[in-house]
Amino acid sequence: MDPRAPSESPAAQPASLRDLPSVDAMLRHPSIAPLLDDQPRGEVTAAVRETLDAARAALREGGDHNVAIPWLAIEVRARLRRRSLPNLRRVINATGVILHTGLGRAPLADEALLAIEESAAGYCNLELDLETGERGDRHAHVRELLCELTGATDAMVVNNNAAATMLTLAALTSSRDVLISRGQLVEIGGSYRMPEIMAAAGCRMVEVGTTNRTHLRDYTAALSPQTAALLHVHTSNYRIRGFTSSVSVAELAGLARKRRGDGDTLWVIDDLGSGLLLDEAPRAEPYDSTGAAPAPADTLDGVSDADALMAEGWDEPGVRESVRSGADVTLFSGDKLLGGPQAGVILANPALIERIRAHPLARAVRPDKLTLAALEATLRLYRDPARAVQRIPVLRMLATRAEVLREMAERLAAQLCEVLPGWPCAAAAGHSSIGGGALPTAKLPTWLVRVSVPDGRASALAAVLRRGELPLIVRLHGEALLLDCRTISEADVELIPTALVEAARELLED
Repeated sequence: MDPRAPSESPAAQPASLRDLPSVDAMLRHPSIAPLLDDQPRGEVTAAVRETLDAARAALREGGDHNVAIPWLAIEVRARLRRRSLPNLRRVINATGVILHTGLGRAPLADEALLAIEESAAGYCNLELDLETGERGDRHAHVRELLCELTGATDAMVVNNNAAATMLTLAALTSSRDVLISRGQLVEIGGSYRMPEIMAAAGCRMVEVGTTNRTHLRDYTAALSPQTAALLHVHTSNYRIRGFTSSVSVAELAGLARKRRGDGDTLWVIDDLGSGLLLDEAPRAEPYDSTGAAPAPADTLDGVSDADALMAEGWDEPGVRESVRSGADVTLFSGDKLLGGPQAGVILANPALIERIRAHPLARAVRPDKLTLAALEATLRLYRDPARAVQRIPVLRMLATRAEVLREMAERLAAQLCEVLPGWPCAAAAGHSSIGGGALPTAKLPTWLVRVSVPDGRASALAAVLRRGELPLIVRLHGEALLLDCRTISEADVELIPTALVEAARELLED
């Protein structure tokens, strides 16, 4: 008999609050007492109290609830298991969104993970100059690498790019005007809005141009003795198409140089956002001529022209391009297309970096040793661009060819067909997204596994998968789950069948 089922004895009466056992009685019961041998008493007691509270609430609402201790012990064990799981834990990303903000954006290279482990396991020379024995500068660990890879003359790092933008504006433009195109007044996830950041930094925002068209003459006309900077913001999470015009960083730099030649101080600040260190984002070549291209009947979302997909939307500006164009300050993220830890990088000349570092806010947003360790290890990989594409997960996922993904999808689909009899599972072509505020219109040809869920319960199954011990995050397409192989590793392939079987069993038992 299922211990969760109510007693079928004719004498059984609905439970009442007075029938609930005490915490002490439960802790002494043979079905719970052995848990104290393996678990801290406080944890077991907390799980017991939570279980009793839930049962009490159900009874007060007029529901029926089995209050026998052996039945309650099942819930106690389940709560203990959930309490033992960390809140922040690894998940399998089967969404196909490479830089998924909700899933932590860029996974780190093995070299970065090793650097974190070595720095975290003991002491490190975070702010100690090993040559002189004097106090050192934490930014020195990545300054030389950043300058080498970007062509900048100085650099510093903060904890994210929003902090980099706010700190730079606060240090260089406080109480003065900053010109920005109306088409670049961006808002990103978490209600980060450029006008509000500028206000918080203490500068005055002056909008120029229109939403779709801004010209150099608009900036020139808006200049005044109070103008401190021209702010160029890359629209990293959207594009404006059609009748448009914008002003390049190089054009803004030319205007600023002319004004500085006339004796005014005017800086060009380029907020890139995504942080592409390579000359262009790596991408897989279109399907080759060996039969890897999908037949139209095997596609999802209308994806069948790989060449068109690969040609559209690959317009991400690079960091080196910004520096070469003459930006006085270049800002970008560490955990997007760079493929490193969350960080904000500031590139400028030594005089400007010194002004920014001297601002009181700089200490509040400085990076810790783990961020610097991971960033340094990631940057070192860029000394060999081909190796960087192989070793940095984000770049590797961008560059993986569709036929490689097709082989994985077909293999995984075959495994799922074996363990989920009666549930149609098949490989299908589709497309992936980059995500994370980078290349918003670019589409990557990919291969998916489509799992058709019976009885219209695809959404319920996806919810069960999210709650698993190793959460599996999928896409929904009608009454099917889609598992995008572009963001699935070979190690994940071994774990997915078990996760789906366990979730399907839990779903069918409900």
